[in-house]
Amino acid sequence: MPKRHPSPGNKSAAIRIGIGGWTYAPWRGVFYPEDLPHARELEYASRQLTAIEINGTYYSTQKPATFAKWRDETPEEFVFSLKASRYATNRRELAGAKESIDRFLHSGIAELGPKLGPIVWQFAPTKVFSPDDFGAFLELLPATLDGLPLRHALDVRHASFACEEYVELARRHRAATVYTDSDEYPQIADRTAGFIYARLMRASDSYKAGYAPKALDAWAERLRAWSRGGDPADLPRVTQANPAAHAGPQDVFAYFINGEKTRAPAAARALIERL
Repeated sequence: MPKRHPSPGNKSAAIRIGIGGWTYAPWRGVFYPEDLPHARELEYASRQLTAIEINGTYYSTQKPATFAKWRDETPEEFVFSLKASRYATNRRELAGAKESIDRFLHSGIAELGPKLGPIVWQFAPTKVFSPDDFGAFLELLPATLDGLPLRHALDVRHASFACEEYVELARRHRAATVYTDSDEYPQIADRTAGFIYARLMRASDSYKAGYAPKALDAWAERLRAWSRGGDPADLPRVTQANPAAHAGPQDVFAYFINGEKTRAPAAARALIERL
């Protein structure tokens, strides 16, 4: 039987908006005040946004003390999403990833405590969907870590994943499918878990906030629909209906990633204002 991945005990759904990381030199004077010490950038960013996706964990192992430091520098309700180690996902056979998965999960991420948001497992654009191998990988993802419930999000990037067999497999394991708003990767808006994870990648320097006001209005409505347990009518899905098990309020995580990165914080703040 597939493992079940319960959501944390939130009584009501939350919509969290953020960016990827917080260290980016061009944000100085655009997002960060010029005179803000670099050591206080996370403190500042976490009070302007409601979540941050950490990408550094994809490339290298962090220390428990580092996660504890991030936890202590941010507000009580703030959440970090973590991109899992590339050594777990960038491999020929995913079924053999247990050691890499365990190494990442036990690197100290539990130090974040209730600020631990979804874990994003990002797969290479060349990784083709194999039901048996991918199913074996999902079996390796635990439901809890040191008493903390875990939420797993799958960032699949090959067109072969846009099929009913993948969607049903993800649903059985209650792992969310990342909705990637980009023409470079498949856009799969099917709900496959009790939460939503979206990566918005179309920011442009043509707008101060990265997106046209109407585009931000549209995203605000989509996120509201998701948070109520519904489906935005204008986003592509593989299947026509979602199972009743995933109905009802659900947490939503949306991050402005890539595109014109300089505009990402402004886009996130503009969307937060609309919500």
